Amino acid sequence: MSDDPSLAGADPAHALKEPASDAARPAARRDFRLLWLGQSVSLFGDQFMLIALPLLAVIVLDIPVAEAALLPFAFKLPFLILGLPAGAILDRVRRRPTLIFAQFIQFTTCLIIAILAAVGTLSFWMLMALTLINGTFTVFFQIAYTSFVPALFSDTGSLQRANARLELSESVSRSAGPMSVGPLIAVTGPVGAIFANSASFLVSMATLLAIRKREPAPSAPPRERGWLVKDVREGLRFVVRHPLLEPIMSCGTVYVTFQSIIMTILVLYCAEVLHLGYVAIGLVVGAAALGYPIGNLASSRVAEKIGSVRAVVLGATVSVTGFIIMPIAGSAGSAIGLVAGSIVHGIGEGTFGPTWLTIRQTVTPERLLGRANSVERFLLWGAVPLGSLLSSVLISLVGLPATFWIGALGTALCLPPLVRRGVLSAVRPSKTPAD
Repeated sequence: MSDDPSLAGADPAHALKEPASDAARPAARRDFRLLWLGQSVSLFGDQFMLIALPLLAVIVLDIPVAEAALLPFAFKLPFLILGLPAGAILDRVRRRPTLIFAQFIQFTTCLIIAILAAVGTLSFWMLMALTLINGTFTVFFQIAYTSFVPALFSDTGSLQRANARLELSESVSRSAGPMSVGPLIAVTGPVGAIFANSASFLVSMATLLAIRKREPAPSAPPRERGWLVKDVREGLRFVVRHPLLEPIMSCGTVYVTFQSIIMTILVLYCAEVLHLGYVAIGLVVGAAALGYPIGNLASSRVAEKIGSVRAVVLGATVSVTGFIIMPIAGSAGSAIGLVAGSIVHGIGEGTFGPTWLTIRQTVTPERLLGRANSVERFLLWGAVPLGSLLSSVLISLVGLPATFWIGALGTALCLPPLVRRGVLSAVRPSKTPAD
């Protein structure tokens, strides 16, 4: 991976072509399996937090529902506040020790919450503060692990396959995590689920400590007054001026905004407009989870066949197609059509995610990788509440069915950025990045 900052203006097709290396040696594969296991366990822990914490507040602390709803907000808020600074900080430190420290803090906060709740001394504001701290170190963990993978794999093919597995863990955790924590809470209560979550972070720490790869100290200019603002500005400038990163990141931000409209109202649409039962609603909402792994697992082969940039364009197009199928099916009263559309969009998104991550890791200089990853996280997590807010406004103005159509058709607005000159110049060459 080049450290030349002028890469922002270089030929993106050339930037994606890297010679194969011996990065796939057994030691690298072993270290990646440990990282993958730790990341998977940590992501499951995040899902436990999002579900168990509000239930803990309502059932154990007897907090009103309106206040309990603030807990997921407190957990996600650090992505909006610290997303960009975290990337700048991570570009000045080794990523593996950061991953271990982040998991230690998450373990500690979960354990404190569980112990205080068990002995009856946990207040709502203590819970909010501990949740905020936990969410803060979740930001650092998620940005650090996407920045650490290129230290294990330098060739594009191995990197793509590694990212596909990491994205698969994210997909599975979003569906299997809530399904796993529900029965656990039924048996142990919310406090038991929080104890189990703290144990998951111990497992993750153990896997990270077992990784043998040691990163060199990052090269960065001395810290001067205002260094953080300067570093953040440099990262933003690199992304905005890059002929591949900017259009694909713009595509993702637009997509997530309108996707959030759909996902915010999907349950209401199924119940109020289509009058589906609980089982059918669960199938529609969970159907995307069937598509994500298919896209994740196929992404490496697709990228090898047609090239990484073409794979991103294809993934975005398939995902948009799936979303547009959904209101068409809804208008026809077809729950099966809704399920099919949801699976199709999951396949497209599952293909897009790991391939886009590989492109980001491949064209970004090592010293800017944390910042490039943090910009992506900041924009996409910031788009989620924006989409939820838009859905509320649109429902009050035009009603549920029209809002569903707006959300679905709006996802197509993510495609125009993919016909920018930088993307097209990377699509034209006949050879794929894996060549």
